[in-house]
Amino acid sequence: MTPVGSVDSVSSRSVVPVGPEAAEEVLGVVRAAFGARPPLDPPANAAAETVETIRARLESHGGLLAEFEGTPAGAMIFELEGDTMFLRRFGVVPEVQGKGVAGALVEAALEAARASGATSAAVLAREELPASISFWERHGFARVDHISPFIELRRPLDHVVAVPDAESMHELGARIGSRLRAGDLVLLIGGLGAGKTTFTQGLGAGLGVRGPVTSPTFVISRVHPSEVGGPALVHVDAYRLSGLEELDDLDLDASLDAAVTVVEWGEGVAEALAESRLEVRIERSGDIEDEEREVRVHGLGPRWIGATW
Repeated sequence: MTPVGSVDSVSSRSVVPVGPEAAEEVLGVVRAAFGARPPLDPPANAAAETVETIRARLESHGGLLAEFEGTPAGAMIFELEGDTMFLRRFGVVPEVQGKGVAGALVEAALEAARASGATSAAVLAREELPASISFWERHGFARVDHISPFIELRRPLDHVVAVPDAESMHELGARIGSRLRAGDLVLLIGGLGAGKTTFTQGLGAGLGVRGPVTSPTFVISRVHPSEVGGPALVHVDAYRLSGLEELDDLDLDASLDAAVTVVEWGEGVAEALAESRLEVRIERSGDIEDEEREVRVHGLGPRWIGATW
């Protein structure tokens, strides 16, 4: 089996895709993980699983098995419903909790879901387990439904685009800008010269705002009013800001609901500005002189549930 995601040479942690042949190993993980949870009323459906039921589930869309130092340590089963991949029977054995196995499983699951053609991933969490709900929310899942005792959380999958040159980056920004609305928060992530300002220029064109849109490095923020009756563009450069406190000093709250706010260098600084956000990560595909970029568009929060690109 080929590992999915990363293999950590220090912890010997790996995640591999599995099918029905791994039913016994997956069941062992499910029983250990769910057996360590507090008693629930009604009991978790996982308690009734057998090798036969796990094998049948794995035959449909497969699943993942995580190993830690060569021993089965975590698992999940995939269930495709329409264009949504549900992550079922997710669990990590108690002995290795806190060692990154759960996060590695989620990362691998999202990669596998994208490869399957799904547009979103979803889980069902028990309302009596707030720590479990918080775990999924930290990984970008948002609550979309609540039918006691289950809470459904969903996350749109990343959209990845290969961008060959600056003109194409501008066009991508314009396409995304045309779909934004007042109150949207966009975080731009990428190194120096990645193309964040070029993307924002295209986004401004898609919104129909007054230009020119240039990097606001020395003024920290600029406001570009709409010329077509739409929302203004608030363009922020957080490169010189040390944290949310300094960002608060800009008084962006006064414009967040009425404008589209784009924050360059916003990772780790601006996430708390809004319940939902669109993260645009721009990475070089080759050496520093290569114009080609890979752009990963990722929506977090209720605003982007069900969004397709």
